[in-house]
Amino acid sequence: MSVESSTIVLVDGHPSRDSRLRHVWSECIGAGRANEALRADWQRHFSEAVHVLGARYVRFHGLFHDDMFVYRASSGGGFGPPTPLAEPLYTFAYVDKVFDSILDTGARPFVELGFMPRELATQTETLFWWKAHCSPPNDMAAWVALVTATLEHWIERYGIEEVRTWPFEVWNEPNLVPHFWTGTRTEYFQLYEETAKAIKAIDSQLRVGGPSSSVFVPDARYDGEYHDTSVEAATAEAPDPELLPWKPVWIHEFISYCAERDVPIDFLSTHLYPTDFAFDTQGVGRHISRQRDSTRNDLVVMRQIIAESPYPNAELHITEWSTSPSSRDRMHDTVFAATYIARAFLQSHDLADSISYWTFTDVFEEGGGGIGPFHGGFGFVNEQGIHKPTFHAMAMLNRLGDRIALQTEHGMITRTAEGHVAAVFFNYPDSMGARSVGSANSHAETRRLATEGPARRIAHTIGGLTPGQVYEVEVLDQEHGNVAAEWHRMGEPLNLSRQEVAELTAIADDLHRETRTVDADGVLTVDILLAPWAVISIFPATPQHR
Repeated sequence: MSVESSTIVLVDGHPSRDSRLRHVWSECIGAGRANEALRADWQRHFSEAVHVLGARYVRFHGLFHDDMFVYRASSGGGFGPPTPLAEPLYTFAYVDKVFDSILDTGARPFVELGFMPRELATQTETLFWWKAHCSPPNDMAAWVALVTATLEHWIERYGIEEVRTWPFEVWNEPNLVPHFWTGTRTEYFQLYEETAKAIKAIDSQLRVGGPSSSVFVPDARYDGEYHDTSVEAATAEAPDPELLPWKPVWIHEFISYCAERDVPIDFLSTHLYPTDFAFDTQGVGRHISRQRDSTRNDLVVMRQIIAESPYPNAELHITEWSTSPSSRDRMHDTVFAATYIARAFLQSHDLADSISYWTFTDVFEEGGGGIGPFHGGFGFVNEQGIHKPTFHAMAMLNRLGDRIALQTEHGMITRTAEGHVAAVFFNYPDSMGARSVGSANSHAETRRLATEGPARRIAHTIGGLTPGQVYEVEVLDQEHGNVAAEWHRMGEPLNLSRQEVAELTAIADDLHRETRTVDADGVLTVDILLAPWAVISIFPATPQHR
């Protein structure tokens, strides 16, 4: 049921705000590649992400990669050379297992169409440990036939009404030549055009979008057909890169190309990592960490571009986002990252249709398996399924309702569909100023943020509630749920024993918990001193928590 409009919640003695909160953080989450979704641990981690974190869609690479065995131009028995087939065949056994498992959780796929099967690729083994083929097709008609056959298979298996709920994104980060794409910008636009038209020819209500470009940049490196590193020096050598004119990649050009040719765009997609990597005049690469509000600032730009475009009703999906784009960044394992993402998500809830955290699990093999249990992987959980602080931050966000009662610089109070309230507050330390958390190559390096401060007092009264109702307060901070720090204190064992996994699992989930009770006047009083980097969740206690 929904909260009645006549229900009055007073916050700090004043009538509360009543505006929509979209859970952009759980609309979609990211994963590595399709084949990893065949693993039992991946499926366990994903089920938990759906049922605890509220994930509704999942996006991953490699749908058409060789290890999914979709496009079959030959038949091999494992001994001797493969036998060419008279005509290509499409086999979906592996894909069906992945999609069935996703749908069985109650979630859906956010379909990224890529990469190129070996037999259709103009260049092979271009990227990652698993040797993705990120090239234009050697036969565009064959690519279109593959996409068409795949969608027709899904419609037959799952029904058109279901498949209409799936967004279809064409490729991933094609501006990153020669990594995710070996062709020109125009060749990608042509791939999008042919793919989008093929999708709409099947059913006009299927949703398609792109260009899935990577990050904002403050220079002209992507203004031409290829990535031009020669123009990056000013960015690499800028005393304060944040003062440069950061802009999206390929968005204007993509919109213009499609508008001129009447090509459909149901959604725009791009990636907003708050980082950059630029080469100076000596050819030395420099890592650039943008300021803490860069995600919201970039979203404002994207919204303005869409509003002023020939596609003003296009949705905006950020199909990858994290504190950094490195799967070996130890900051991902920390409380500092949890506070950062809670702040950024709450800042940005009104500017996107989804912001997909990259990724929900450390079962992620772009660079091969991770070295050690806390190697800086993207995941909310590590390979053993141990909850990182970011997992708890996401669970706290998921408890929020869908109506905002109060939003401040330090958190939000919401109303739930059941007529209760739920809140999240955080202490992103004032001493950080405009800085983001940045990246780190070791756990010890992350500790540079441990002494930031000061503490922050969170004090509010919430009236109009049911007297005697119990609310739980859950606190994540450097002393509670900081599992990577405990692993560090254990000596950073590379291969965990079963006992160590059990110990770290318990520490990871040992948040500080206490309760508050609504007084006889229907008022819930919240007065808490938050340590630096703490995140708290306030939510109705279930019977087992009382």
